[in-house]
Amino acid sequence: MSITVYGLQDIKKEVQHLPHEQLAELCLRLARYKKENKELLAYLLFDASDEHSFIEKVKGEVGFMLSQLPSQSYLAAKSIRKVLRLISKYVKFIGSKEAEIDLLLNFCHNYLQYINRNTSYKPLRLILVRQVQKISTNIKKLHEDLQFDYVNDYNALLDEAEKKFPWFYKNDYLL
Repeated sequence: MSITVYGLQDIKKEVQHLPHEQLAELCLRLARYKKENKELLAYLLFDASDEHSFIEKVKGEVGFMLSQLPSQSYLAAKSIRKVLRLISKYVKFIGSKEAEIDLLLNFCHNYLQYINRNTSYKPLRLILVRQVQKISTNIKKLHEDLQFDYVNDYNALLDEAEKKFPWFYKNDYLL
């Protein structure tokens, strides 16, 4: 015996026919089982109407977390990956490429501020490289007008990274 898994369209059709009380009960029951479901529901209810202030709150949280990094490179890399998972989760909630670029640019600026310039720990270096590549890829996917707005910030980030880290070559990442 197997349980039938219904598609999103089937679920959508069924949900449209439910009364509001039953729909609210289903949402609360769904939120009970996974922390991420609860966080998404909270975002949609309380923060989705003011996306800009939510992004600013996330930036503040990311800045605080990066300011508290341990001095050991291995532990710092683990903490940075935790911050990136948090950013990915919030980007998934927001569902906007512009927000993702904005948060990743902010992350990279904080990275430049808080990471030791003389670090030789390769995983720590690769974190910055991967995020710069991700920003570049996302900028290319945007409309031309929006691309122009983000390219200036992106190039300023590359300049700053090249000045701070001797191992970073901005020519490898220019758009």
